[in-house]
Amino acid sequence: MMVRDGMNEIVVTVGPSHTLREAARRMTARNVGAAVVMDNDGQGPGIVTERDLLRSSGAGQDFDAELVRDHLSSNLIYAHVDWPLERAAAEMTKKAVRHVIVLDDRSEVLGILSMRDIVRSWTTDGATCEVSAARAG
Repeated sequence: MMVRDGMNEIVVTVGPSHTLREAARRMTARNVGAAVVMDNDGQGPGIVTERDLLRSSGAGQDFDAELVRDHLSSNLIYAHVDWPLERAAAEMTKKAVRHVIVLDDRSEVLGILSMRDIVRSWTTDGATCEVSAARAG
């Protein structure tokens, strides 16, 4: 399976000057765990995740005052739409991230791929893992 087969084409976007409250509102409305941060003056799309929001909340920061630009995920990975899912999963595991932005040959955002999307793809595709009774107990 390829990244294109597992990615989610629903991409929630926010700008770097949006508040964390707005990012959380948009993510919640679409039931996703990450938003792509589009910055026309930046080097490329960024990402803000539910984990970034949780860190801010845990630190007692004000969601109505904190800006997305100050909470972007630092371990950003871009996956190419034609990568095998195994490659995306390996890169995500290596960088300890749960979401990647999926790009095409022109570096246009096509979607997001999450670990959940990968697991769903593999289990829907019929992937199985046999565990012997001796090891399972």
